[in-house]
Amino acid sequence: MINEHITTGHWIFAAVFMTLFVIYLAWSYKKDAPVHKYFYSGTVYLLLGIITLLFLIFVFAKVF
Repeated sequence: MINEHITTGHWIFAAVFMTLFVIYLAWSYKKDAPVHKYFYSGTVYLLLGIITLLFLIFVFAKVF
């Protein structure tokens, strides 16, 4: 089995790495939040447009 070669040290390293990585991601996102509000303010409309387009394609594919 593959779990035979995974020691307790590997699991500890993975847990510490994951914890620190998530903390870093949260800190980085919080630091960049004002920039995101400025540059990506209209992206919700783009997302809604893409979802609507995909929905229309799905509907027309079922009808025709």
